Amino acid sequence: MSPAQLDHAGIEALVPHRGAMCLLDRMVSWDESRIECLATGHRDPAHPLRSRSGLMAGTAIEYAAQAAALHGGLVAQASGATASPGYLASAREVRLDTWRLDDLPPAATDALRIVVVDHASETVTFAVRAADASDAFVHPFIYAGRAVCEDV
Repeated sequence: MSPAQLDHAGIEALVPHRGAMCLLDRMVSWDESRIECLATGHRDPAHPLRSRSGLMAGTAIEYAAQAAALHGGLVAQASGATASPGYLASAREVRLDTWRLDDLPPAATDALRIVVVDHASETVTFAVRAADASDAFVHPFIYAGRAVCEDV
């Protein structure tokens, strides 16, 4: 039986990233075609993807890729299998509506909401937004686009 929600440790058990490089803090919902996760470390000065200029918005692609990997792991687990290793082959139609993730306006819940929709093929659609305590989106898309994921 697959979990309805996962914390950081549960996520680490299903994705290849460990420690600070596992960027997702919580999986809040999922089904066979969609996953929604939260991440709260985007303002951390020690963020592993932070540059001297800050945490640039393009790093949202890594958040989305980790959510896609987690989704693949959960779908495989639900069917009694193990997910094959994979990688993000390309990101297309990417739209960034901000320059940085670490200087977004503060929200009641200071988190990034990552949503991945699997189109039952190798293509998934990603969206990363800031979320407030009511779970409504309070900022335009930080990142939106499509990606092609392939098995190793």
